[in-house]
Amino acid sequence: MATQQPLADRIRPTTLDEVVGQKHLVGKNGVLRRLLEGGRIPNMIFSGPPGTGKTTCANIIAKASGMRLVKLNATTASLSDIRDVTNSTDDLLSSDGVLLYLDEIQYFNKKQQQSLLEFLEDGRITMIASTTENPYLYVYNAILSRCSVFTFTEVSADDAVPALRRALNCLNETFSGKTTASDEVLKNIALAGGGDVRMAISLIENAFYLAGDEITDDVIRRLAPSLSYRFDKAGDVHYDLLSCLQKSIRGSDPDAAIFYLAKLLEGGDLISACRRLQVIASEDIGLAYPLAAVVTRACVESARDLGLPEAAIPLSHATILLATAPKSNSANAAYEAAAKDLQRGAGVTCPEHLAAPLFKGYLYPHDFPGHWVEQQYLPDDLVGRKYYAYGENRTEQAAKEYAEKIKGKKN
Repeated sequence: MATQQPLADRIRPTTLDEVVGQKHLVGKNGVLRRLLEGGRIPNMIFSGPPGTGKTTCANIIAKASGMRLVKLNATTASLSDIRDVTNSTDDLLSSDGVLLYLDEIQYFNKKQQQSLLEFLEDGRITMIASTTENPYLYVYNAILSRCSVFTFTEVSADDAVPALRRALNCLNETFSGKTTASDEVLKNIALAGGGDVRMAISLIENAFYLAGDEITDDVIRRLAPSLSYRFDKAGDVHYDLLSCLQKSIRGSDPDAAIFYLAKLLEGGDLISACRRLQVIASEDIGLAYPLAAVVTRACVESARDLGLPEAAIPLSHATILLATAPKSNSANAAYEAAAKDLQRGAGVTCPEHLAAPLFKGYLYPHDFPGHWVEQQYLPDDLVGRKYYAYGENRTEQAAKEYAEKIKGKKN
């Protein structure tokens, strides 16, 4: 029965023109579009969050290429599955080559990945691999060096609306219905999906069965009451919450910080919370506790992998850590001060002894006691300028003490 097929698959785009979002890849001058129009299909790695069009684009490319498409998921595939694919390259049906779509490549170990190399090099297999992880960390160099990496990003609410309109039309056709929904409601459903079009399509499908003649915000709230926070028509509440989160962390109030984090996440806004926490780690904690940025990044990566509601656990970890950590904005303040000098036209010419490739007159600090020697680093018109002021926290005061020790003077 057609209705047993997932709605997202039933309305999956068949051309690049139907793909929502990813304009940098599939738009008029998008790199994937230009490659396809030029008849060139290289080995590729698609990197990005779930529901952003990686599988869809692979299907479209496979259809346009004329190659036989074989799909494997690295979470379940074995070496024998790979051998079956490589052996099939001798079949008559594979005379134009085999396009292997390998989903979640990060789950293949080194041996599994290396088993593909010979076939990638001689062109019998063209591979499109997808991953939700950073491919430069999870894909082995031998594979990376033979692939072009393309990054897929979360689909904006505005871009997702056409896909949701298509989904609603499909549901009406399937069930002979006449259910309507405004573009504003569809946009709110897309917002609730957090950049994942597949998730948003699932939500509109559930809303369709509840709605009757019209899908409204009230219908969506009945499906997930917490999503009501997302339906901010002007957008002011959304940005106010992010501001409140950052100011609460900056003010070292963990209770207020966790409240605003909860309000954002219960409203389904995972993406903005992840971005803002990473900014806070460097802007407000900074050099007072440099590891805060590392821990926050790890928590954000974990949250993105988990998705809501479990994503709240690592993000709570990061929020409490940042709120209770010592604070310093010295690095950010130093940058802003330096940027002002650049904006007024200062520091155009670098000192000759620092400029590559001659290094004439440059003193190599490691040749001197304490690995330091006095010499000019700033441009002539900025000599003596101070941008960075050590913070009063223990970490920066220790750095200040070290600097005074090696330079033999007070700064």
